[in-house]
Amino acid sequence: IFTKRFNEVLKISGKTQVEIAKAIHVTKQCVTDYKMGKSVPSLETLYLLCKFLEVSADYLLGLSDF
Repeated sequence: IFTKRFNEVLKISGKTQVEIAKAIHVTKQCVTDYKMGKSVPSLETLYLLCKFLEVSADYLLGLSDF
């Protein structure tokens, strides 16, 4: 469910993969891997991702619907 919700949030945010990668201190390829479901972020990276995209970790992980 992470991959699906991550892609939804990315689309809504209007942020580029490069912007996200810089903000969460990973490579663009790493963000691509998250989008494609090839990997998931570490806890620290998930925290940075949520702050940057202004979304809850619970939502991205499928624990809540908002």
